[in-house]
Amino acid sequence: MRLKIAVLAGDGIGPEVTHEATQILRAVAELGGHDFTFTSGLIGGVAITAHDTPLPQATLNLALESDAVLLGAVGDNKFNALPPDKRPESGLLQIRQALGGFANLRPSLAFKALATSSPLRPEVTADVDILFVRELLGGLYFGQPRWWNKDTGEAINTMRYTKSEVVRVARVAFELASKRRKKVTSVDKANVLEVSQLWRATVTEVAKDYPDVTLEHQLVDSMAMHLMNIPRNFDVVLTENLFGDILSDESGVITGSLGMLPSATIGGAVNLYEPVHGSAPDIAGTGKANPLGAILTAAMILRHSANLETDAKAIETAVHKVLDAGYRTPDIAQTGSTSQIVTTPQMGKLVHQALVESIDRRQSMHAV
Repeated sequence: MRLKIAVLAGDGIGPEVTHEATQILRAVAELGGHDFTFTSGLIGGVAITAHDTPLPQATLNLALESDAVLLGAVGDNKFNALPPDKRPESGLLQIRQALGGFANLRPSLAFKALATSSPLRPEVTADVDILFVRELLGGLYFGQPRWWNKDTGEAINTMRYTKSEVVRVARVAFELASKRRKKVTSVDKANVLEVSQLWRATVTEVAKDYPDVTLEHQLVDSMAMHLMNIPRNFDVVLTENLFGDILSDESGVITGSLGMLPSATIGGAVNLYEPVHGSAPDIAGTGKANPLGAILTAAMILRHSANLETDAKAIETAVHKVLDAGYRTPDIAQTGSTSQIVTTPQMGKLVHQALVESIDRRQSMHAV
């Protein structure tokens, strides 16, 4: 298997976590006889510093010429005084739009070993397995007009969707649900917003093509509550852009940390992969960053861009094994516990070791 991966490490802890993720991918390539190549590019604050733009054309060209893009994180407080379209985060919005990926997949799993890391009761989070499908190219983040007039003290953003945009992301959700537990929960605010009324009507129409999948609708405010009270009730959660951003971040409470959450953006010319967490500049360079979200994102690269499901599961199994052994980065460590606190590179090496052992064992069994 040949795979060309563009690595855009970005800002803050981005370089640290993407390094560990690429090491895991290199191990899979070496052990499996695959040909993975990695090429680096600049995005976000580091790109502004070097090229006065959050997304240089060279970076975009690199991404479009690759089979997959692995992004670390973007954002740096020293650029907060810049206009929104000049800040590091605008580079992320620009590359999403340029690559064309419209469906953002965000798994939220309850790791048994982290049950006490969540503020929720273990009986609430037990066996939770939610996949958020978030529409990524419409809504408030991209709708026009948008502006901020500092002189008049007025600002405007526009929430806008077309039926075709809703149809295509809804089909992704239903297709994925048909291979899981066959349930889609569509989230909107149809009691207030016309956009949500379009969303609900369109999703209901698409559902007719998937008679084996159950569809339910939830208003976003009640969904925010149910996600914390009865998360096991949900399988695939389908949302528009803003609601999906908020709700999938909220689901970090289930795992105990945003540092555990991976994501994949699919449907465009090139798939884009990134952990859900931000750049966390306050802990950059301290060795405290959790690389597991990035490592699990690497598993999604293998699943969705390389069709290497067995290797993707091997990475996920290795993460579970390391957590079960009691190793923790500070964000998932509980005060007073007997867990062993490790640094970012130490956690990466532990997962690497567990992965190598798993693949070696699998290959030995096949050889018998």
